[in-house]
Amino acid sequence: MGYYEKRIKKLQALLKKLDLQGLVVANGSNMRYLTGFTGGTGDGLVLVSLADAALITDARYENEYVDALPEGVSFQVTRDYYGEAVKQAVAFGIEKLGFEADLPFANYELLDDLLPANISFDAVPGAVEALREVKDEAEVAALRKAAEASTKAFNQLMTEIKAGWTEKQVADRLDVLQKQYGGEKPSFDTIVASGARSAMAHGTATDKKLEKGDLVTIDFGYYVDGYTSDVTRTFAIGEIDPELAKIYAIVKQANEDGIDVIKPGLSTAEVDKVVRDYITGEGYGDYYIHSTGHGAGLDIHEGPYLSARSSDEVQAGNLLTIEPGIYLAGKGGVRIEDDVLVTENGHEVLTAGISKDLITID
Repeated sequence: MGYYEKRIKKLQALLKKLDLQGLVVANGSNMRYLTGFTGGTGDGLVLVSLADAALITDARYENEYVDALPEGVSFQVTRDYYGEAVKQAVAFGIEKLGFEADLPFANYELLDDLLPANISFDAVPGAVEALREVKDEAEVAALRKAAEASTKAFNQLMTEIKAGWTEKQVADRLDVLQKQYGGEKPSFDTIVASGARSAMAHGTATDKKLEKGDLVTIDFGYYVDGYTSDVTRTFAIGEIDPELAKIYAIVKQANEDGIDVIKPGLSTAEVDKVVRDYITGEGYGDYYIHSTGHGAGLDIHEGPYLSARSSDEVQAGNLLTIEPGIYLAGKGGVRIEDDVLVTENGHEVLTAGISKDLITID
């Protein structure tokens, strides 16, 4: 049995627990996870029953997928995705149907109009997403490739950067290097923020030049085989203000402390607490303005989530980011982020090949 078949079996087992006989899957990443279909949200649907499954899409994808789907998944060609989903639900004998809770209201109304009276339907929050949190062997292999490509690209970038480059030049060069080492496309617009702008947690790259005394934060993620990395490093241009050097050391230690405690069974809120308590104890708690991390995989942000409000639990097979930061408005900021695979006995840092020592570029 292949990976996709196993994933569908897991979803079918979950549907039984939820007392449902089927699920309409519209999210592009979830469709890819279950069937390998890469058309994306809006280009089709997947219908899964307790014994069958169907990919419903149009003729644009017929040649690519008609003979490439997992065993037991039929291929239905139509532009009437929801009409065909209802037709297949009737054929599969479904009477209790679920749909993804984030389905647009217009599509919900369409389902409501099309479904016969004998089929009830209910919103199901995060069913496929919950399965995606625990990566299988194929997913781990792709995540390793993504981390390796990012490691090689960033390490080469650090041998090339010079004072006087603009933030946009840095982002553009990283894009070239990522693709050179196997990255397919960015999972978000690369963040390059220098000087006082490094206090912007999500500062997009601008025409500002890298100058002496700047801290520079680069946050980037690239897909390989459909799975993304998510890495952040901060470095210095020449001599920096002593307080900036101080917060760099604090963030580095917080990152390492968060990684050190990761193991199956630990609450994700506890990971956040370890990181946050250390930064707070060093006097910078008010300047740590975001959560400690999140899952990553087919999407750059997916569960589980590492925050004080999270009720998630760390599981073997999770891919977690650990990304503490301190941001001093008008002065500068630091963020350090690693990709951490949770193993049966602890963890493995997939981005360990990128140094966390403060690199200074003359």
